[in-house]
Amino acid sequence: MGVDGRTGPGCSSLGYGAMEELGPFRVKSDGKTLYRNPYAWNNAANVLFLESPAGVGFSYSNTTADYSRSGDNKTAEDALRFLLNWMEKFPEYKGRDLYLAGESYAGHYVPQLAHAILGHAAAGKPSSSSPLNLRGIMIGNAVINDWTDTKGMYDFFWTHALISDATADAIGRHCNFSAAADADAAASNDKCNEATSEADEALQDIDIYNIYAPNCQSPGLVSPPITPSMDRFDPCSDYYVNAYLNDPDVQRALHANVTRLDHPWSACSDVLRRWTDSATTVLPILTELLNNDIRVWVYSGDTDGRVPVTSSRYSVNQLQLPVAAKWRAWFSSTQGAGEVGGYTVQYKGKEKGSLSLVTVRGAGHEVPSYQPRRALVLVQGFLAGKTLPGCKTCESA
Repeated sequence: MGVDGRTGPGCSSLGYGAMEELGPFRVKSDGKTLYRNPYAWNNAANVLFLESPAGVGFSYSNTTADYSRSGDNKTAEDALRFLLNWMEKFPEYKGRDLYLAGESYAGHYVPQLAHAILGHAAAGKPSSSSPLNLRGIMIGNAVINDWTDTKGMYDFFWTHALISDATADAIGRHCNFSAAADADAAASNDKCNEATSEADEALQDIDIYNIYAPNCQSPGLVSPPITPSMDRFDPCSDYYVNAYLNDPDVQRALHANVTRLDHPWSACSDVLRRWTDSATTVLPILTELLNNDIRVWVYSGDTDGRVPVTSSRYSVNQLQLPVAAKWRAWFSSTQGAGEVGGYTVQYKGKEKGSLSLVTVRGAGHEVPSYQPRRALVLVQGFLAGKTLPGCKTCESA
């Protein structure tokens, strides 16, 4: 069983994860009808999509003050409570292998929830009798470590010809991101701010979440619907999903919004008033998970500019783990043929466990949206605990 906690803080796993990425259906351009996703992750596991924290999507709290108390710690506590209660309601799933996955700010959510699960097991019954049999986590284009995330982003901008040499040089001279754990503090001088503002301005006309993707030119619905294709990314999908999940008939069918919220469903919450705590790094938690023999995969779509592959590599390198299997290409067919799916390297934990770093070729921030076939091969390998397919035909060539 997998639990998917997607973007954030404050964005919906249902709207993005289920309806635009890895769920069994996607929404057509009329905002009313669905079509099947043959690369859905429920081909590989039972999947839960959790809208978290309270106030995101259809989720809510009976205590409105909670919307001013949201933060990393409370999100992990509430997600743990949800899982434990869900297991009581569906006891047939108790003790099954449990995997957590998420992208973007779920680089915090997922490791922090895993940490909470380990703490719950240690404080109560032996882990062998715990209803939550955590086996692994997978985080994509993930916010992991503030200063390496930030440095990696600006380095990516230059290496992908998105900013000028002069801007990159100014950032290199004036922004010492590694000078403090808090990247904002390290970048607080005026010359650094001026240089990063120039970089941000250079990217204002493109989609930073996939630097090669088209922008949505005609926001809104199209009826009759455009014939969809799993091989072609539709940059206007957000509008289709928003219309679909705000349809009263759809909400009734989903048993959602039964309390009649005073605001429409939205992909990212306008309800959360404050984020009270955000860790500057989750690297110590990743080390803890490895020491508890929890499988860790960090994957990265290589056309994302927001939390790019350079950020993921810099962050993982901070762990200083020994290499178990060297950097190589992997292929998008389980037969080890076809197109290159990306690249991968595997590390050994210093005590136990293993960590795999995987890139996904041609994918942006939300990997399954852009490369659904490759994303399915990725999650199948993760769940099986196997290395991703190599090039078998290359060996005999």
